[in-house]
Amino acid sequence: MKIKILLPIILLLGLGSCKKTLEEHPKSIAAEDFYNTPAEVESGLDAIYSPLRDPNNLGAIYQTQLECYADYMYGRGSHAVLNNYQGLDNTNITRVGTIWQLFYQSIRNANIIIQKTPLAKSVADTAKSRYIAEARFMRGLGYFFLVRNWAGVPLRTEANMDSINLKRSTAQDVYAQIVSDLTFAETNLPNAPRLIGAPSKWSAKTVLADVYMNMGLYSNARDEALAVIQSGNFSLVNVGIVSDFDKLYGADVVNSTEEIFYLKFARAPAGQGNYYPMYAFYPNSGYYPPGGYYTFYSDSVNNGVLSTWDRKDLRYSYNWYGQTFGLGNTTVLNKKYVDKQAVTAAGNDYPMYRYADLLLLYAEAEMRVNNGPDADAMEKLNMVHRRAYGKDPLTANPTVDFALADYASADTFLTLVVKERGYEDCSEGKRWLDLKRLGIVKRVILAVKGITVADKHLLWPIPTTEYNYNKAINPATDQNPGY
Repeated sequence: MKIKILLPIILLLGLGSCKKTLEEHPKSIAAEDFYNTPAEVESGLDAIYSPLRDPNNLGAIYQTQLECYADYMYGRGSHAVLNNYQGLDNTNITRVGTIWQLFYQSIRNANIIIQKTPLAKSVADTAKSRYIAEARFMRGLGYFFLVRNWAGVPLRTEANMDSINLKRSTAQDVYAQIVSDLTFAETNLPNAPRLIGAPSKWSAKTVLADVYMNMGLYSNARDEALAVIQSGNFSLVNVGIVSDFDKLYGADVVNSTEEIFYLKFARAPAGQGNYYPMYAFYPNSGYYPPGGYYTFYSDSVNNGVLSTWDRKDLRYSYNWYGQTFGLGNTTVLNKKYVDKQAVTAAGNDYPMYRYADLLLLYAEAEMRVNNGPDADAMEKLNMVHRRAYGKDPLTANPTVDFALADYASADTFLTLVVKERGYEDCSEGKRWLDLKRLGIVKRVILAVKGITVADKHLLWPIPTTEYNYNKAINPATDQNPGY
């Protein structure tokens, strides 16, 4: 009997006839007759991205969930319970369970490409290696999201993807798989991505740098990040006034010199938009016509992160606007992703990895390798900091530059990096994972919000939908602590 695969619609960005984009039209085909030509394999590749872009995953809910955890943010409505830092209620357990399922859908789609592409009849061997490398990059990226939020998870690869009963692998084994996938990707991916929105070898090196940082392999992380810096393929986008940050985050941006790996969205056709702004904005704010849930918010005076944020830093004005809705006249909402032309969803991309991220990762890794900052580490941090004040990132500026002598110890420099990353990556769903990686999440949340984070809040629970069917996982003994 023939098995049919229905490939989902996916369009990463509509760029017009002169641009190459990730696009797929629905097809119903027999598996044994597919994956034989470059066009067929690329259609399968494009299907890997669809579960990630789903509104219940990186298209809205994933970042919303993590932003509510951030020290600078508070959740509202059904997300308000996240402010307690005592674990998840049933509503949020269901949400993260859906995120789990969508990451595994993406991983399965990657596994199919990895399994089927070597058998393709009309694809050159060099092209096969590139296609497999892209699929392995995406699989490694998916597991990187999973391991940071759930710790050890079942490892489903092309070798066992049809097996239902798979035990939880250790976090160390998951990281080993991630490194294997990404090192294959960095070796076999091209210098330039096949399409805007697909990964390049530099994307793989950047994610590897982040992975190695999470593994505590700082020398490896430094070397991967330095290779990307020295490639000369990326640079910070120059900013002179607040609105210039739209060149990075605006809904109509196609690409920039800072983009290393972004998840692409578009207003049209229907179903391709980014729904995260719906959770950020207030209805009739003027920034997002479809409305807004104002699910998360902050306080410009009473939050310890925002109250000390220098107002001359252009990132502050770009990120925040005042909005009162019964929580006091110092309440602010985030406006990083403005789309005044949106009808149902926004066209803003998700900036998963930017050159600014890489520079700050490198600065921290260099400091850790040397057990203290050097001039190079400080210069990379200052590049990001200068841009935030509208200065040329590549030109020393004593009016805004941090002096190495003032941050000469490892602790003081790390504190500076943490602060700069918090400002730079605000509303990108990265802050909570940073604080967890650094082992300072409890201290920071207690200092800023006066709340002690429960141990169970540090990981999400293995979903009921997993252990109900996967009998290799015992909910009594294999579940994350506290659930």
